[in-house]
This record gives sequence, C-alpha cells and structure tokens, in this order.
Amino acid sequence: MPEPAKSTPRSVPLNALPAREKGAWLAVIEATQGTRHKLKYESRWNAFVLSGVLPLGLSFPYDFGFIPSTLGDDGDPLDVLVLADEALMPGTVVPCRVVGVIQAEQQDKGQRSKRNDRIIAVAQKSHRYARCKSMADIAPNVLQEIESFFIVYNQQKGGRFRPLGRRGPQAALRLLSAGEKVFAADQ
Repeated sequence: MPEPAKSTPRSVPLNALPAREKGAWLAVIEATQGTRHKLKYESRWNAFVLSGVLPLGLSFPYDFGFIPSTLGDDGDPLDVLVLADEALMPGTVVPCRVVGVIQAEQQDKGQRSKRNDRIIAVAQKSHRYARCKSMADIAPNVLQEIESFFIVYNQQKGGRFRPLGRRGPQAALRLLSAGEKVFAADQ
C-alpha cells in the first residue's frame, strides 16, 4: 500500500506576508544599500526581477523595499527605506521600528502625478540606529541626501519626485494603517 502524500506547506508570496508581527513592522528588501541594481518583487513568480540599473555614481543610500500587505496610491505596496548597520540581501524580511515618512509626489514618464511617500524605518536589531525613534533623531543632511537620491533617481527614468514634507512616526503609522485597509479591501 502506498504511503499517503505528505502535505507541503504553501508558500506565501512576500507581498502577502503580514505587515506587522510581534510589535514590529516587516519590511521586505528589494534594493540593497550601495547597489546600482533596482530589483522589483514580482508576486506572480514569487521572485525578484531586475527592473533597472542606476548610472555610475548613483546607488541606493539605504536598503529599499516595501511593507507587505499594504497598498499605496500608486497601487504598489508602501515603499520603505530601512536604516540598518550593514546592507541587507534582497528578499530579507526585516522587523522594523517606523520613525517617520517623507511625503512625496511622484510622476512617472507619461503618467499623472500621484502620492508616493517613503516610510523611514530602523531595523530592530540595529546597533547603530538603536536610539533612533523619530525623524528628529536622523541628521537633517541625511534626510536631504535621501530626498536628493529619489529626485535624481526619478529624473534618470524620465520622471519627477517632489518631496512635500517630513513627518514623524504617528503620520507614518497612519499611512501604514490606511495601506493595510486598502490591501485588505483589494483581496
């Protein structure tokens, strides 16, 4: 008599992981700090696809990714920049503390302008950023460099990125909660 088939655990696409767990927000890394490669998670394949290469001299200032189980105005999961002690591999799920948001408007080439804010978070296991609890704990020149990166990055693609303001953790948490609701309604 043949043995019964063993059930295989079903893999959950990274964009459908919970947005938070055990008091931490989860970030999925797409582009590693210091890289020129822009990877984008493709849920149909449950894989990362090379979606672009930045020009020489331009690289991601921090690890960039998304918060799973959220959706923003652009129809994608909410973007997050993760401050960590070292670069993290694409696909890494990072428990984070949200410290704020850079509110922004983005216009892709040939498209209408839409909100595309950047959540700023700190890896919970970080030593370097252990005391960082809000945007006030990040040097103003670092925030300016982040904004400048996204301005230049979008110009390279023929688009536009316009920072609208910097807000603290409460504004970021409201944005994340709204993104969770939009994701749940879309399911």
